[in-house]
Amino acid sequence: MGILQDISENLIKGKANDVKVLVQKALDDGMGVGEILNDGLLAAMSVVGARFKKNEIYVPEVLIAARAMKAGTEILKPLLAGSGVKPVGTVVLGTVKGDLHDIGKNLVGMMMEGAGFQVIDIGTDADSQKFVDKAIENEAQVIGASALLTTTMTAMKDVVEKVNASKLKGKVKVLVGGAPLTQAYCDEIGADGYAPDAASAADLAKSLMS
Repeated sequence: MGILQDISENLIKGKANDVKVLVQKALDDGMGVGEILNDGLLAAMSVVGARFKKNEIYVPEVLIAARAMKAGTEILKPLLAGSGVKPVGTVVLGTVKGDLHDIGKNLVGMMMEGAGFQVIDIGTDADSQKFVDKAIENEAQVIGASALLTTTMTAMKDVVEKVNASKLKGKVKVLVGGAPLTQAYCDEIGADGYAPDAASAADLAKSLMS
């Protein structure tokens, strides 16, 4: 169990270089790609997510841990395709039209990756149709729409309507999040789920997938 424990502990501390070295060593020792990914990297990110949720750690620590996870997954990426390890699902993530805020969206993306999702980030100021087009193009199961302004959160209603008017209706779950949002607003516009923070968003996406 040793090396996976070491990978996890170093990732939680955000030691990207150590994670890289340990992931390479685990591969050299003949450990499976899926085992390193799931029991080393992703297991550690779920600890990070849980601590973030309880306010035991904050955004800077999450960013550093996510950077360490990226360092580890970079090494595994070329091998993942051949090993048959499939992502949990695909998420199209973006900040809605008129809104240029991306810190929350980026955090959600990191947490989603940490939960084993493939994340297609369409950036900020994203047109509602772009969410739909990218979801179709990447066969996504989840769309995540973020907004930080009360003036732009109305664009989320448009995303939900565009999804329902497309062939994605009933196939793709729409999650919404951001500072001004509430569960009541999520229900009002007919979105499938609302998450108050990045760690909850990843958990919610997972539960909607099952």
